[in-house]
Amino acid sequence: MPEKNMWLFYVALAGLSWGSYVPLIAYGGSELGGKAGSGRMVAILCVGVAYFLIGVAFPLYLFLTGKYEWPPFSFSGLTFSGLAGVAGAVGALCVIFATASARSAAMDAKPDPNYYKLYIAPLIFGLAPVINTLVSVFWHPQKGAPFHFGIEMPGWKLWVGIILIGVGAALVLFSKEENEASHSAVPKPTASVALAETKPEPKL
Repeated sequence: MPEKNMWLFYVALAGLSWGSYVPLIAYGGSELGGKAGSGRMVAILCVGVAYFLIGVAFPLYLFLTGKYEWPPFSFSGLTFSGLAGVAGAVGALCVIFATASARSAAMDAKPDPNYYKLYIAPLIFGLAPVINTLVSVFWHPQKGAPFHFGIEMPGWKLWVGIILIGVGAALVLFSKEENEASHSAVPKPTASVALAETKPEPKL
């Protein structure tokens, strides 16, 4: 790929990473099992280890080997970069808690324990672009002045596009989750039943 188009590769990789996060951690936590959600906490621990290796060890390696020079530090830069990490970690934790809470609520009110779980990924990825746009409308940080606020309203086409993206993402993900739930709800025949169905009837 030409160097001028590498940004498209990284955009696609970021979309692939964030788009696959929710189903990966949901399945990983369910496979780990455990009582009182302990498996889900181990899943979060695994996410933290991955964050450390990719987000701490790898950048330190680049700086310590001289591949990158240490930049001048600033309090606001360190603070808001740390807050970005907090936002990512809190989001990961909330996905786990949302899944556990949705299953608990569904078991009390619905026959299918995954009924409310269907809405988690659609709501997250449907709301994210809308929230991102709303924050960008009011918050306009500048170098050395992070708390710079003002209202810069975009054109109506951007609002329509953001809403369509949110609704479209929600519908696509909900359809996917609904389809998976319908397949998992179909009981598989046991070995004895399958054997009985294939066993020829005795001739008279």
